[in-house]
Amino acid sequence: MSSRVATISGGPNVIVWDITYACPLRCTHCYSESGRRASRQLSLVDMLRVTEAMLSLRPAAIVLAGGEPLMVKGLQEVVDRMVDAGVEPHLYTGGWSLRRSAVEDVLAKCADVSVSVDGATAEVHDAVRGRVGSFDRAMATLALLDRWAARQRARHAESCVFALDATIVRSSFDQLELFCTDIAPRFPELHQLSFGAAMPIGLASRSGFAEHELLTDEQADLLVDPQHIEWLRSLVPPSVHVSVTDNRLLRYHPDLLAQGRIPAMQVEPDGRVRAMAIYEGTVGSLLTDPPMELWKRSVARWSDPFVIETLSSVYTMKDWAAATRRLDYRFGTDDDRARIDARPPVLSQALPAG
Repeated sequence: MSSRVATISGGPNVIVWDITYACPLRCTHCYSESGRRASRQLSLVDMLRVTEAMLSLRPAAIVLAGGEPLMVKGLQEVVDRMVDAGVEPHLYTGGWSLRRSAVEDVLAKCADVSVSVDGATAEVHDAVRGRVGSFDRAMATLALLDRWAARQRARHAESCVFALDATIVRSSFDQLELFCTDIAPRFPELHQLSFGAAMPIGLASRSGFAEHELLTDEQADLLVDPQHIEWLRSLVPPSVHVSVTDNRLLRYHPDLLAQGRIPAMQVEPDGRVRAMAIYEGTVGSLLTDPPMELWKRSVARWSDPFVIETLSSVYTMKDWAAATRRLDYRFGTDDDRARIDARPPVLSQALPAG
């Protein structure tokens, strides 16, 4: 991505657009609850209007997520417009159904494509992702990208970077080594293996999930321990870059914001902008409001007394989950609160051990 430094006055450096809530999977930790709610997907005309509004903020990159972006009709036109404007598209996919044509039409134009794999075995991955067969589908998607990248390299042609992105929960924590020694070597063209701790947001903020599936604070600390990271890097092929994060920077903790750690702007499928990317609560729509005004409203939310009071006391994963529930209830809509109240409970043995 560009090295342009994001500032509060200059606008967001990165914009994340959950372009649809439609999804074939039912991930246990999904922050957007995609696949369980209306897709809220726009028409192509309105998607392009939202695209133009985001481009007016001059971000270095726009991340297309969801839901499953590859389910969106008109995705090719959206990506083409971003590329024409000189903005890097980055795309995340669950890898359930990648068509060969989509590789050339869409993915080849992205700066990078990340395939989400949340367990190093089918048993764990399918349990986390909520659908039997999702591991095999993700492996097939990675294999398709690998073959395409190899052909591009043989022709000395440009190729997008493709990566494996793993959200780590307690069930998969003991599989970190297996990701490095079994999964990564299967794909010679794989560029990056990314590990990120599941955040206690959305479905993962449920009290049962925090108790049984979020990483413990000790596990989160170990995940990002420099020696542990170096050990993981020693296990993968030399061509694979390993990145690791505990995602604690995304808490919107007042101290981190004071240090200039500016979060990305988050856009919902219908163009509404979240004030705080990982929490419920929007400040308007890119279809009706000036984009920079929406950014200013977002920034104002970060210094709201309730926000500061709630997040200043977050020290542990359980604290963070409790804070998420408070913020979502305070700033979400009546529909959001009804959806939160209807979330299914988490059983202690909901997922297999790693």
